[in-house]
Amino acid sequence: MAGILVAVFWAILVSFLAVVLVRLAQTLRATTKLVADVTEQAVPLLADASATVRSAQTQLDKVDAIASDVQEVTSNASALSTTVASTFGGPLVKVAAFGYGVRQALGRRTAPEPEPDPARGRGSARRTVIVGRTVPSARERRRERRNARGQKD
Repeated sequence: MAGILVAVFWAILVSFLAVVLVRLAQTLRATTKLVADVTEQAVPLLADASATVRSAQTQLDKVDAIASDVQEVTSNASALSTTVASTFGGPLVKVAAFGYGVRQALGRRTAPEPEPDPARGRGSARRTVIVGRTVPSARERRRERRNARGQKD
């Protein structure tokens, strides 16, 4: 009787192991098929990604060349601006100041300078600024106001 029980137990165990092995074989076949499908789809995707990276590198090289050209143009424009400002800036200021002086001299000959308006606290004449510099007559008025307040030059 014990022999029959052991034989039945071994038969059940072998049947169970056979079912497990069949299921494992099916799982391995499905996994193999899945890996093959992924490989088939991944290879073209990797080729496309590689082509895209190469194209992006080409575009970056072009942008780098453009950026270096822009930097060179910017430095040239800065040098040109500095040269023009140093060449023409001083003489233009002098010419403008001379023209202003001539106008003032001719204006004083033909008409007397207007009297300051006490209600406004300053002269009624307009202040003139040439290229960021105050003309001499405005400086004189400022100096007179400071002296009136008790300050020194």
